[in-house]
Amino acid sequence: MTLPLDGFRVVEAASYVTGPYAASLLADMGADVVKVEEPGHGDPFRSWGELGIAPTFRGVNYSKRSITIDMRSPRGREIVLRLAREADVFIENFRPGAAERLGIGYADLGAVNPRIVYCSISGFGSHGPYRDRPGYDTIGQALSGLLGLLTDLDHPQPMGVSLSDHVTGVFAAYGILGALVGRERTGRGRKVETSLLQATTAFLAENAARFLADGGETPTRGARARLAQVYAFTASDGKPFVVHLSSPPKFWEALTTAVGRPELRDDPRFSDRRARVKGYDELRRTLAETFATRPRDEWVAALQAADVPAAPILRMDEVFADPQVRALGMVRDLLHPTLGPMRLVGSAVSLGADRAGPPPLLGEHTKPLLRELGYSDGEIEQLASDKVI
Repeated sequence: MTLPLDGFRVVEAASYVTGPYAASLLADMGADVVKVEEPGHGDPFRSWGELGIAPTFRGVNYSKRSITIDMRSPRGREIVLRLAREADVFIENFRPGAAERLGIGYADLGAVNPRIVYCSISGFGSHGPYRDRPGYDTIGQALSGLLGLLTDLDHPQPMGVSLSDHVTGVFAAYGILGALVGRERTGRGRKVETSLLQATTAFLAENAARFLADGGETPTRGARARLAQVYAFTASDGKPFVVHLSSPPKFWEALTTAVGRPELRDDPRFSDRRARVKGYDELRRTLAETFATRPRDEWVAALQAADVPAAPILRMDEVFADPQVRALGMVRDLLHPTLGPMRLVGSAVSLGADRAGPPPLLGEHTKPLLRELGYSDGEIEQLASDKVI
């Protein structure tokens, strides 16, 4: 079966997570992604494991072709411009101004290909007082307010997942797809910009809207839990699980029946949703005492049998053993020509086909890609000898 971006080429001059993840999402849709890397080193994530294809690298660089180019050299820049002439999308995540200094900014690439969609990803955006600061995932989480909603501010802890990086990659891909649709109407590409700070702040739409509408009341980590009636408990076997009652009364009523506490429905402290929001802490303590009397599996089974939204809090090893995760095909079994079998997480969307391939070795496709661009074998050998590739 065909995929939506079959026939589209994406040139990715990016490293770590944001740009590579955006490009991998486009690869999932069928795009031919060419990853431009520094000769001899490549994406820094390559060095986070053996053989230059660390798990962190694999997760955001599958289904790509790798070409090594010294973009600081005039001949390297010329190769990038040749790639851009035939490309639909160019993605970079340098600090603001770096691409322009290399001669591969939007104006440079747009001059050789007016149809190109140019995506620029940075830490804080292309203007403003933080423009030139180094930006990494945790900095984006902290400045956007995301980390303040996820951690205990009295005992702060960093998160175990690169949330800002991945959210920014998703929004970058979203912007690119919109620009490609617009290009079909106008015939011209455009520049798409996002940053860790912009994307992650926008991602907090629910909390931000409540803050902006309430005249300055700052949401806290527990505010949404109260409003959405979200609870986390530990069962008698020490295993954690969650309950999300939301607003329909039927879930509250079913919970009281499932746990053998129907009298709670008539308790004035919890009689309606408004009361339960106000009395959240007291209700949580009351339910915690009940849930501490039996193992997690028994409680989750009883709640799910009563149609109460509930689930165990799973570790990663438990996630991929879960029958629903397995039913969704969330593990990709790939075969790398050099490293052999390789397993990666599946796509977030189903498109009727999945042609994911393994991540590339550093510079694995340099020669064939240069031949596609019209370079002769002699020219390629000279470029290699001069360390341009």
